[in-house]
Amino acid sequence: MPVTNDDVLRALTVVKDPDLGRDLVTLGMIENVKIDPDGNVTFTIVLTTPACPVKEQLKQQSETVVSALPGVKSAVAEVTSRVRSGTMTQREGIPGVRNTIAVGSGKGGVGKSTVAVNLALALAREGARVGLLDADVYGPNIPLMMGSTAHPMQGPDNKILPVEAYGVKLISMGFFVEADSPVIWRGPMLTKLLTQFMYDVNWGELDYLIMDMPPGTGDIQLTTAQSVPLTGAVMVSTPQDVALLDASKALMMFKKLNVPVLGIVENMSTFSCPHCGNPTDLFGHGGAQAAAARYAVPFLGEIPLHLRIREGGDSGRPVVVDTPESPEAQAFIQVAKNLAAQVSVIAYQQADAQKGAPVSFFSKR
Repeated sequence: MPVTNDDVLRALTVVKDPDLGRDLVTLGMIENVKIDPDGNVTFTIVLTTPACPVKEQLKQQSETVVSALPGVKSAVAEVTSRVRSGTMTQREGIPGVRNTIAVGSGKGGVGKSTVAVNLALALAREGARVGLLDADVYGPNIPLMMGSTAHPMQGPDNKILPVEAYGVKLISMGFFVEADSPVIWRGPMLTKLLTQFMYDVNWGELDYLIMDMPPGTGDIQLTTAQSVPLTGAVMVSTPQDVALLDASKALMMFKKLNVPVLGIVENMSTFSCPHCGNPTDLFGHGGAQAAAARYAVPFLGEIPLHLRIREGGDSGRPVVVDTPESPEAQAFIQVAKNLAAQVSVIAYQQADAQKGAPVSFFSKR
């Protein structure tokens, strides 16, 4: 008997998304199954993010199981994506923005802005629509790191049009003040500005809005958690104990505010000597991963300490843009993929909760 669409779907039930823990058919990821008279099968895999870390694995497995069906001559899967919203649906989000992600740290100097910039660029490089909001009003470094001196314009709807650099939409206090001008504002003024950056900017349609938060646990973090339904927060820390102590406080703050912690990133993890190549753990190693296990949150990955990363931030040519194939850029890209996977987990947890289905735990990496 000739193969049918039901045969194809039944075969694909053995292919599971490792992050979501369910098969592609149950997850609704298989569309457009077509079978020609000669037994050539085509179908579409609709992933939850263009930055899926197991994209090629799922494509290969799917084509293999369908090719094994009697009567199938060939099987070809087209892979596309449709990013789901992981925000809390009972609260109004930023118009057009599917997922809002806060990148925070317990203390300054751990490379939080560097991580936020390169994560945004890595997601955009994978094909996602990305915005980057500089919420660090006292130290707005995003314009310098993204190599932009443009001035945001006002659109026809009286909303601010964000600046764009390397395919990422940007807004920052740094676009409105001179580089050496201090921002001497009290808390209420800061929170009002942040609210404007979220709701009075015409972001358009975004899959991810990355928010580079100021360090610590102050007014900006509280306002953000209470005024916008965050998909989750990412904590950045170096491996040393003092940084991890502060990061744990920031992590617990987000948990107390009912903001999911999407994971921890260990920055400045290992330094490789440019002359001999020997690795050295200047700030220690593995502390962030241990903290992730202790607080039962995902570990998103580690970023090495490398001159190329620092130079990219200072020159306005971040490493993910300037040398995307380098090990340093690939580390950021892998962290971005792991982050996107956790956002997808959150989105399905939200859908399960609405249906009354059991909510699964975060996947761990």
